[in-house]
Amino acid sequence: MASSFLCLLFISLSTADGFMTYRLSRCDFTSTELKDIQFTDSYYYNMIEIIRFDSNVGKFVGFTDFGVKTAETWNNIPARLASMRAQKGTYCKSNIDVRYHKLTSKSARPTVKLHSTTPLSSHHPAMLVCSVYDFFPSKIKVSWHRDGQEVTSDVTSTEEMEDGDWYYQTHCYLEYTPRSGEKISCVVEHASLEKPLITNWDPSSSSFMPKTERYKLAIGASGLILCLILSLAGFIYYRQKARGRILVPTH
Repeated sequence: MASSFLCLLFISLSTADGFMTYRLSRCDFTSTELKDIQFTDSYYYNMIEIIRFDSNVGKFVGFTDFGVKTAETWNNIPARLASMRAQKGTYCKSNIDVRYHKLTSKSARPTVKLHSTTPLSSHHPAMLVCSVYDFFPSKIKVSWHRDGQEVTSDVTSTEEMEDGDWYYQTHCYLEYTPRSGEKISCVVEHASLEKPLITNWDPSSSSFMPKTERYKLAIGASGLILCLILSLAGFIYYRQKARGRILVPTH
């Protein structure tokens, strides 16, 4: 995607009938090299472009009857034409050299949030979403790893979406069948990070859990409670016996 530096040079208003004329000079560039810079200088009347100078064309071009006649006149003025052809170097490059580094060096570290949701298909009982927010520039890689290995199937991602404030967001989905004891991670790679940002999934934070896993959890919890009750009863019995008396419940 080309970067651009846009500058509005001149605006004039006609107070008599409300028509507006303005001039717009623009520098489009993909690098700081002169060959990768395009300078355009356009004149508008009542929101219609009437004449334009384009450095790639090297002369003025008209878009209305008045614009065509004006372009012919200006193209026959060597000094004016030479001045416009020089703008790519004198105007564009001087500004790009100052601003290009600031634009390309700007970066913002992403924030990551994981959550579970209802699967889109019936192939797997569970789905995880890795949401990545507030990063810049837009180029980013988001991947899922299970037990340290990257997952390449049943993974879908959105495009990098603009937030409208220089920042971007994206979302990566993983449909899967949970395995006991496994480790699932969302891995984010971005220019603002010295090393990949790894966020591990914590199943206890999920409101969604397959029935088999819920049953296992319920059975395990019940067994733990029963074990605690028996241990407490045994401890009380031992203390009473050690004192030489045992309390027998009466009806």
